[in-house]
Amino acid sequence: MFGLTALAAGVALSNPPRFELAAPLPTIPSVMLDTYANGVGLAIQTARSMNLQARILWIDATANIDRYNTESKIKALVAKIKDVGFNTIVFDVKPISGQVVYPSKIAPKLREWRGQTLPEDFDPLGPMVREAHADGLSLFVSLNAFSEGHQLFQVGPGYERKDWQTVLYDTEPIIEDGSGAKFPLAAKLNVPEADKIEVCTDVGKAPRAEAGAFAVTLRKTGEVVDGFEGGGLGANVPTLPKGGVILYGPPGEAADFLRLHGAPGRPLQFDTLPVFVPIGERPKSQIPLMVNPNSPEVQAYELSIAREVVKNYDVDGILYDDRLRYAGLSADFSEVTRKQFEHELGKSLKWPDDVFKLTLNPDLTRGVRPGQYYDQWMAFRAATLSGFVSKVRQIVREERPTTQVGLYVGSWYGEYPALGNNYAAPDTEAGFWFLTPKYRKTGLAGMLDFLISGCYYTTATIYDAMGKNTPIGATIEGAGMLSNRLARDETWTYCGISLEDFRDNPNGLKDALQAACGSTEGVMVFDLSHNIEPMWPVFKQAFLQPRTAPHAAAGVLMDVRRRRAHLDALGQRLPPVILTAGSAGTGQ
Repeated sequence: MFGLTALAAGVALSNPPRFELAAPLPTIPSVMLDTYANGVGLAIQTARSMNLQARILWIDATANIDRYNTESKIKALVAKIKDVGFNTIVFDVKPISGQVVYPSKIAPKLREWRGQTLPEDFDPLGPMVREAHADGLSLFVSLNAFSEGHQLFQVGPGYERKDWQTVLYDTEPIIEDGSGAKFPLAAKLNVPEADKIEVCTDVGKAPRAEAGAFAVTLRKTGEVVDGFEGGGLGANVPTLPKGGVILYGPPGEAADFLRLHGAPGRPLQFDTLPVFVPIGERPKSQIPLMVNPNSPEVQAYELSIAREVVKNYDVDGILYDDRLRYAGLSADFSEVTRKQFEHELGKSLKWPDDVFKLTLNPDLTRGVRPGQYYDQWMAFRAATLSGFVSKVRQIVREERPTTQVGLYVGSWYGEYPALGNNYAAPDTEAGFWFLTPKYRKTGLAGMLDFLISGCYYTTATIYDAMGKNTPIGATIEGAGMLSNRLARDETWTYCGISLEDFRDNPNGLKDALQAACGSTEGVMVFDLSHNIEPMWPVFKQAFLQPRTAPHAAAGVLMDVRRRRAHLDALGQRLPPVILTAGSAGTGQ
């Protein structure tokens, strides 16, 4: 796959070593790559045989305003990017704030961010397209599809349209006795709340004795051990059962509930009551103000922005950033989404329990109890997002047929069902528990011209990880390999790396570049703002030999897809996907 060194020396090997030195970027030092698991599939083999390799630099909209807020800056920046060997630029024109950098008739314009200003009458997208094409570079624009606000700065159109905001399934913690009697619990361990029962796991942090208070101790199985008037603290300190808790009721209704329902030997159960809230009322849940992908109004708005960009600018493609997703497993639970799902099933539901119920453990952590229609719900959400991408492709065909569509995602596919984005190919066969036949069919890789996965790890190769005794999936190479296999020759796959991970470490950056280009068909570097100046020479050395990006090679991807379909029809299947588990949240 990379050329075995022993064979190059004329030595025949019946059992070649698994790890060998390889240099997909031949002008920087080689790294040890996994020659068994790498290079699987027609896409990566074709790219190598044709010397195709993506070299992409990402320009974040908000962090880089001072670098692109005049034409002269754009001209110099693009010339620099070209000079060091990149062949593609991704220019973020709609960040998570929902604002845009160009003059739009639809979305508000980004004018300022943390002291950086973008003049009201200046459109940076026009000059960026012009200069990129003049220097022979591809120019893709990045859009954040379902984020319409920034919750740290409270800006964005999603705040004006509260009905667009995604609705989260949240909970109120309660304790109940099994017969229907229930009482609210304080939200945090060892932290009292007025008129609520406090859950204590540390006697030292339990409330002091107080007239009228009452406490009970619970075994980890939920049975009451004993009760204590006054909270039991002071002369008569409760003994905390191993794995159990103390329930402390302050004077009043909370104490009365425990006196009545907390007799020794009786069970008390931790449970939740569902609460449905717009994400704007949970600003600490995540930074993007996510909107509802199931809302027809939201979809129409996001599609209108895609149409506006493609119609008015000669961009080579649009690339959706990682907000083409739901806000998490607890979204979206709006009435709009409920009615759509019930219509699909043809029946009314016990909501949300028929989908899933958020449960409560004695340590106040939450679990998920799948309902009767859990699998259908997961596939329904994934189908919604695949359907949106299909609509984007239709718009592109109508407005500018040669424009491409790409997608950026986090590299650990195992957590993406919670986000609703099935970026794999629909024929992918892998050992993930959530890959039901219906969920597999929602795979959207075949609608993409390329997929970038955020392999934001500091360890470059599997070989290095084994030497450090760290997980092999938490490597750039391991993550890139998995992304390539999930795409299954339906689209080009590029490995994203974070420049910040290699600050003051140029040799580490070189290894990262090799691992990215060795496990996929190219590399995306995020971001221009991440102290890139000391690393320009690294890129110039690494990219000394020019390469055409696979997405810029007309007709090649269609040929790869055709050949894969032919091999599948002949029964020549790909080898099993090797699962290398990554770290949650990586690249998101």
